[in-house]
Amino acid sequence: MMEPVLRILNLTKNMGSLTPVKSISFNLERGSCTALLGPNGAGKTTTLRMLAGLLSPSQGEIRYGKSGADNQQWQKRIGYLPQYPKFYGWMSGLEYLIFSAKLSGLPGKQAKLRSLEVLEMVGLQEAAKRRISGYSGGMKQRLGIAQALVHEPELILLDEPVSALDPIGRREVMDLLDRLRGEVTILFSTHVLHDAEEVCDRMVLMVDGRIAEQGELSELRAKYRQPLLLLEVEPGEREADWLRSLPERHFIEEAEIRNRAARLVVQDMDQARAALVREMADAGIRFQRIEAGASSLEDMFMKVVGA
Repeated sequence: MMEPVLRILNLTKNMGSLTPVKSISFNLERGSCTALLGPNGAGKTTTLRMLAGLLSPSQGEIRYGKSGADNQQWQKRIGYLPQYPKFYGWMSGLEYLIFSAKLSGLPGKQAKLRSLEVLEMVGLQEAAKRRISGYSGGMKQRLGIAQALVHEPELILLDEPVSALDPIGRREVMDLLDRLRGEVTILFSTHVLHDAEEVCDRMVLMVDGRIAEQGELSELRAKYRQPLLLLEVEPGEREADWLRSLPERHFIEEAEIRNRAARLVVQDMDQARAALVREMADAGIRFQRIEAGASSLEDMFMKVVGA
């Protein structure tokens, strides 16, 4: 197991009568890419702001590095991109990065060299001297990630980095995160499971301020994978009655019936498929499609968040 860069222990945040984060614990391993996943209002932004040092926890601990180093020292090794980053539109991308680098403590010459290096890393070298006001949404978000990287942090925290982007901008940012994976430890929040599956190796799922599930994506897939049958029948009263009766079968654990289709989570695929095919043949049920598969992480996500 890799060494944790960050240990979060029973982290809680109270805001008046509200408690947006409720005693959460997880680790970030060095070089990993972890998705902080959950619906809007789950507590993701509050969590990231505490990890970045912008909010003080009400309870719990954030331990940075091997020995739980002093938080103020570690904050210098963190890059942070808020959900709605603000830029000075009259600046060029290069000017903005140099400005950010100097704020992070880099001297002038080093700030410029590092800014040019990071602009190339995020694919903005051709637009380095253009005003930010002329950048597209995807370019601004990549510039925001460059700002988070310019002081060579060990950990970058990204709050919903693709939520406001069009498909092209989203693709640009996801490709960038994929390239950065392994070079720096990444924690990014999202409410879109597909984004998490695309670039991350770990997932922390928050619901109502608490952690509902966490772990390696491969482990979660194995844990929640269940046999799944998809059925679609021809229009007809007999077919509709038969579909509505499916939840009564002992070998069906979950049944979702919509119009002329059924989505069935079953105990044993071979048993269920044989029994249903036999039933349809005996009852003269006219079917259009029968498909065997397995439930996905998306099914787990929808179930956990109560959607």
